[in-house]
Amino acid sequence: MHPVTDAQKPDARHERQKLQKRLQREAGQAIADFAMIEAGDKIMCCLSGGKDSYAMLDILLSLQKKAPVRFEVIAVNLDQKQPGFPQHVLPQYLQDLGIECHIIERDTYSVVKDKIPAGKTTCGLCSRLRRGILYAFAEANGVTKIALGHHRDDLLETLFLNMFYGGKLKSMAPLLRSDDGRNTVIRPLAYCREKDLERFAELRDYPVIPCNLCGSQKNLQRQVIKDMFKVWDEEHPGRLETMFSALCNVEPSHLADPQLYNFADNSRKAAPRSVAPNGAAKKGVTSVSGKAAEEFGRLDVLNL
Repeated sequence: MHPVTDAQKPDARHERQKLQKRLQREAGQAIADFAMIEAGDKIMCCLSGGKDSYAMLDILLSLQKKAPVRFEVIAVNLDQKQPGFPQHVLPQYLQDLGIECHIIERDTYSVVKDKIPAGKTTCGLCSRLRRGILYAFAEANGVTKIALGHHRDDLLETLFLNMFYGGKLKSMAPLLRSDDGRNTVIRPLAYCREKDLERFAELRDYPVIPCNLCGSQKNLQRQVIKDMFKVWDEEHPGRLETMFSALCNVEPSHLADPQLYNFADNSRKAAPRSVAPNGAAKKGVTSVSGKAAEEFGRLDVLNL
């Protein structure tokens, strides 16, 4: 007989089910708030082998069974030829799930190592190369939405990275169309906390694959922000939640960007927001996400 693992014990199963419902509820709400998924969409779930992308695929497949609209989900992994990358892990995992999957093989690892001096951060070039390859694949295969596994902490970290190091008030958009309009990126986990995803990955026992490029780099700027957030979360519970609410409730007239707000005639230069975080409508603003998105939100609250 095989020994029972911690993830298979009754208490762990109950915790996993409870956590899965919460993550599905948060993802469903994000999908509704930003109208991420529409009828007939072909969603390309980008799998890196990390905890977040595994959880995203899991959640999308669960929502697909109960969704008010029909959409297709395919899984795609980009094999960047990193040394020691276990090439059998993802194909076997996806085969067991029984969904359409594609493994794209491109040696971006050698390009990054050749172009980036030793000790310098590789993330920028690596992500640009990866994005170009995934965009091209999506276009060639009729994909309408590219799903990435960024979560709430990623959005907050990016906001602070841009403030501290880039001089911009900028984060990650839950839904983003490429400059040429040919690709649309969605981030269904935008409302999900990283610590919940970490625990869920443990309980689901995902075959997580570490990144040999950036995963071993020390003193990354993002890690500095992560460490700062960890201290805040421990010493000031609820601060990160308040910060995320602020990210979703922007007042252009109380910032200092004349490209965003016309201070001369006291009017916005950009379209007003339509939704507030976690489905709470902003005062005086109604949702424009459409009936399908409303149904996603209703499904999320009642059925999961």
